[in-house]
Amino acid sequence: MAMNSFSSFQLAAWIVLLKRTVSLIFLIIVCFMPFIWRVVQWGGTQPLGLISDAVVGLLVLLLVKNSHRWIRLTILIPWALFLIATFELVAAMQRFPSWQDVHYISDPTFLGNSISVFSLSSSGLAGLLLVAVLCSCMFPLQHRSLSCARIFPLVAILIVSYTLLSNRYSHQGVIGRYSPLHWLLVDTVASPCSSEISPRSIIVPSGLKTLDLDGVRLLAAGKAQNVLIVVLEGIPGLYYPEIAQAIGMVSKETEMNTLANSTPDAMLVPDFAVHSHQTIRGLYSMLCGDFSKLSWSTPKAFELQNSPDRAQDCLPAQMAMNGWSTHYLQGANLGFMSKDRVMPMIGFQHVRGNEWFSEANPYPFEWGVVDSVFFQGARKYIANLQTKQQPWMLTLLTVGTHQPYAVPDEIVDNYPSRKMASVALLDRALSEFIENLRRDKVLENTLVIVTSDESHGSDLANWISSWGLAVILAPEQLPRIKKGGFGLVDITASVLDYFGLQPPRTIIGRSFFRDYSNPREMISYTTSEHRWHTSDNQLYECADDGRCRAGEADSLLGEHSLQVIQDNPDKHDQLVALSAVLDNNLTANKGKNLLKFASGEIRNLPETITSEWADNLVGAQYIDFPENSQVHVSIKVRAIDAPTGGIALKLFLKQSDCPFEDIVPPEFPILYTGEEGKIEFNFNNQKARQSFSFHFVGEGKDAVIQLDEFDVSIEGEEKNETS
Repeated sequence: MAMNSFSSFQLAAWIVLLKRTVSLIFLIIVCFMPFIWRVVQWGGTQPLGLISDAVVGLLVLLLVKNSHRWIRLTILIPWALFLIATFELVAAMQRFPSWQDVHYISDPTFLGNSISVFSLSSSGLAGLLLVAVLCSCMFPLQHRSLSCARIFPLVAILIVSYTLLSNRYSHQGVIGRYSPLHWLLVDTVASPCSSEISPRSIIVPSGLKTLDLDGVRLLAAGKAQNVLIVVLEGIPGLYYPEIAQAIGMVSKETEMNTLANSTPDAMLVPDFAVHSHQTIRGLYSMLCGDFSKLSWSTPKAFELQNSPDRAQDCLPAQMAMNGWSTHYLQGANLGFMSKDRVMPMIGFQHVRGNEWFSEANPYPFEWGVVDSVFFQGARKYIANLQTKQQPWMLTLLTVGTHQPYAVPDEIVDNYPSRKMASVALLDRALSEFIENLRRDKVLENTLVIVTSDESHGSDLANWISSWGLAVILAPEQLPRIKKGGFGLVDITASVLDYFGLQPPRTIIGRSFFRDYSNPREMISYTTSEHRWHTSDNQLYECADDGRCRAGEADSLLGEHSLQVIQDNPDKHDQLVALSAVLDNNLTANKGKNLLKFASGEIRNLPETITSEWADNLVGAQYIDFPENSQVHVSIKVRAIDAPTGGIALKLFLKQSDCPFEDIVPPEFPILYTGEEGKIEFNFNNQKARQSFSFHFVGEGKDAVIQLDEFDVSIEGEEKNETS
């Protein structure tokens, strides 16, 4: 009997030990998932990243090792969700999250569409992570082997190793050198909430601020009557085989061979840069002949409302003034990123989104119209334009290659990833579209530019995130390979030059239809790195952590042997300052700017405010206020329907996404049905403020308001004398 009792005791002890061991194993998997993910993706080729992953994993393990399993769960679930978001962002755009990405949480369209279906690129990894989180919290842990005395010395050894190896592996990008959380902390510290950067004196090279039409013409004034710009979501030049070969790269993921076969007579521009991330920035650059913001601050497309004269210099407005009818058609909702406001402002007379398409998608897609349906509709749109007696300009924007990607589940297994499957479907749909244009004889009188708004990059090389696509079809015979460096900034100048139209003085860039003998200035900001190629063939590459490399190169793009800058630690600051001057060219010399964020929109309010991000009623975010400026804010709201207790409205101020309490705005009165409320206030900026945001929220059961006015007026801005 005693023996049986002892055996039962031993069995119970072994069961407890087994439970604790299982929990510990799964906890280690959770804490070190970035390490595991990196090994699976790249093996041991990124030692700095592996060390960073190990340090962060140990610290997370240390944080939760003594916690009750329910507390452990509340820590590990946010950690797991952060990692899943990181895996998806790397798969989609080849970059880690930065502190600026927080603002997407406030956009319900973006958030809802991105997570509406479980179609993750790394679904297996995400599933393993979530299962491991649950299993790690099912039982108590065995703590003895996880003492601080054992973990901290190991962390110290790893940090020293990281420091010693940092120069040797400095050529690797942010992903190669950091764990996701490590990078997020570094990026946040590099742009602290209290950061107030004053303008620096810097001379902008002429190649980055002027129009250059001094090259030798490839042809006389173009024969085409119309212009069609086809903008492909996120596609790098890497996917067009002949373009990739010209740069010296071969895609290991996919190739758009069908597009290549349908464009044997096109002119290819291999050395073609995109300047930043985000569709609205890419569209601004190509349609307005200017560099998009080389930062995450307010997109220039939004700032154009303060510069109506500059907006009239954009390509659609110029074409309209010269007799073209101008049209914009995209596969997504126009409301996201304010394209319903921006596109008419820059001269498009007809602006349409996914609501225009009558044919249903053959399979569900959250963002809008899948590419096959989009191009079928675009063909009909063009056929209608061809019946008119007026030349036309049409810009098309696809959305099928935007995460979570327009592709039926049954064919995903035939490709390396869901993203690559969507690229293959785009390849077929676009190629069929071009062949149909050829059959319809549209190509006989139309200049066609196939390009991309941004690049979703590749794990083959970090610089591919700055590599766009440029394929040009014209009635004339053009050279197959266009030599020289170009970018999105050059599309406006090129189209105007092709048609022999006088370009406005405010646009910059070169023309695809001219040959240039001298090297090109080019600049970009992608994957948290600034890249600058100078006219004397020097390439500078500076990450947001301050580490810079430099060397001789004939292009912004391509593989180059760059060395860490040891003797000039200020190069990063100089490059950031140069970017800042270019970023502010729409506002630098104006005494007063008026930003309007409302004009009578109807808004339904939540019964209770749950988040000043998710419930924000206006897009007044990431605004920069220069040194010695004065700001006047005016808000006017009318209550359409209000509950018995009225509508409560609140205004929160933030700088760099952190609460800003130095300015206390007046409180909004409680509003009842039919009443109008208005507040106004002023504040001064003795020092420059960056990334300043207004979060305007309201609550009331079944409440509806009309947002008549939300104006932010900026006066007395410091003039930029050196740009």
